[in-house]
Order: sequence, then C-alpha cells, then structure tokens
Amino acid sequence: MAEITAAQVKELRERTGAGMMECKKALVEANGVVADAEVVLRKRGIASASKKSSRATRQGTVGTYIHPGSQLGVMVEVNCESDFVARTDDFQELVRDIAMQVAAADPKFIRKEDVTTEALDRERDIQKARAIAEGKPEKIAEKMVEGRLSKYYEEFCLLEQPFIKENSVTIGQMIQQKIAKVGENITVARFVRFKVGETAVAEEPAEQQG
Repeated sequence: MAEITAAQVKELRERTGAGMMECKKALVEANGVVADAEVVLRKRGIASASKKSSRATRQGTVGTYIHPGSQLGVMVEVNCESDFVARTDDFQELVRDIAMQVAAADPKFIRKEDVTTEALDRERDIQKARAIAEGKPEKIAEKMVEGRLSKYYEEFCLLEQPFIKENSVTIGQMIQQKIAKVGENITVARFVRFKVGETAVAEEPAEQQG
C-alpha cells in the first residue's frame, strides 16, 4: 500500500473541495494516485448529489456575463434551495461559469430532454443523408444516426457540453459536484444569449433537476 502524504491530501482537497478525511480515504482507495482519488470522490459526490435532485429549488441568482468588447452577453437563472447558499462564493462562481459557458459554447437547450422533436427529426435526416453519402447501406446508416446524436447533444445541450475551463467534465457533472459540496439541489432554469447583429432567441423557462 502506498504511503499517503500530507502534500497529496492537500492537492486533492484543492482540486475537489472535499474534507481532509474524505481525501485521505479516497487516496488510500486509489493507492496514492491523486487523479484516481479525484475520480473516487467525484463518484461519491455524484451519488450523494443524486439524493438531493428531487428537492425543490425556489431560491437562486440571475447571473450575467458580458464578453470583452460588449458585443456578446448572457443572462442565466440558476436556482438552489436557500437564499443562504445563493449568496455563497461557491454558488456565485458556478453561476458565472455557466454564464461564460453559454457565451462560449452557444447551447440551444438546457438538457437533451428539452430538444424538440422537430430539431431531432431534422438532425436525424442530416446524419442519415451523411451516412448514405459515405456509402453506407440504409440499415447501417439508420444505426449510425443514433450514435451521432450523442455528438449533437454534446454540442447543443448545456448540461451535456464539456466545461470550457475543464473539458474532462460536463456542465451537468460540474453541477453535481457543486451539489455535493454545498449540500443543496441546484438547477438551471433558463438562459438567454445576446450577440450584436443577431436575433437573440431566449430559452423557454424549464426546470432542470441537477
């Protein structure tokens, strides 16, 4: 068994925000490998967070992000359970990060369940036509379409997008980690993205369980 050092525990705490004992236990389980121990903590955090996902979120914050040059701006509503958590630095940081994500990645929906039937049908037609153009038989092309839809969700659904600051996690996973840290459910309610010269399309309000 690898010896767990104080420096490893400190590094893991800084990377995850978890408590000292939780970090030490995760490092023991991961045989002293910090990256593996981070995965252990994330799995535990997500498991813990999932228990909170059904709780109502009636507090929160409306956050904004204006890109340098003032040509691009975002407004996002992120909800939690209490005004206390809404005022914390952790929650405010999350709201800012989500607003920046919307500005940079231009999602069209909050989650994949929000994608309209019309949009999905259009994407299926596009991907099927591509596969057939690549020389695939129709039955194979139809199977390929479903696989390629995951890329569509990743591109256009906020919670499925890789986080712009750390693309090893999605926005949905980042929210789950924050739920585990603050101890309350967190949801993204809606967002709107404005770009000078374009017609802005606001997302309809949609409660998204975190």
